[in-house]
Amino acid sequence: MGSDRVDRRDKRLAARLRFARLRHNAAVEDVDYRTPRGLDRALFEMLAKGEWIDAHDNLILYGPTGAGKSWLACALGHKACRDNRSVLYQRVPKLFSNLALARGDGRYARLLKSLAGVQVLILVDWGLEPLDAGARHDLYEILEERYGRRSTILTSQIPVDKWHAFIGDPTYADAILDRLVHNAHRIDLSGDSLRRKRPVATAGRPD
Repeated sequence: MGSDRVDRRDKRLAARLRFARLRHNAAVEDVDYRTPRGLDRALFEMLAKGEWIDAHDNLILYGPTGAGKSWLACALGHKACRDNRSVLYQRVPKLFSNLALARGDGRYARLLKSLAGVQVLILVDWGLEPLDAGARHDLYEILEERYGRRSTILTSQIPVDKWHAFIGDPTYADAILDRLVHNAHRIDLSGDSLRRKRPVATAGRPD
């Protein structure tokens, strides 16, 4: 009987991971704390416990390319899956492109509903491309539905104090940042790209 329970648990975890589509095969146990990049070990280990997800807080990972933002986000996403939470990983440019297409073929409401419902939504590569009016609206709708109900992890190379100008429209910028930033934990990474320091297969690999 115990073996059956383990099998069912493993199958449920495998299904959650398939749905999550995490970019990196990352685990919180493999995080590299030795390389100097400003990663606060106590904060990250606290985040790995998941209480911030129960509180519906957000998480912002900021740092230069190669600092490991996406890898760390995937490690937290993997741990959330292990903790029986639903997770979805999305690249922001591709997400906005998919939403624009969905407007034309009738999938828009269904796609927004799926983005709103997942317990941990991981949005990576925020700030790589300028936002048009449609993308601003989509981001606001996603965050409005999730605010106070679900948790969002966002990674960016742009400092948070530059986000208002990046969003472009002051009204949308105020509304988006209010729903994203004020209840967010912050990890600000620094230093050289980890890609130049170690093989890609090494634990804690960069984004």
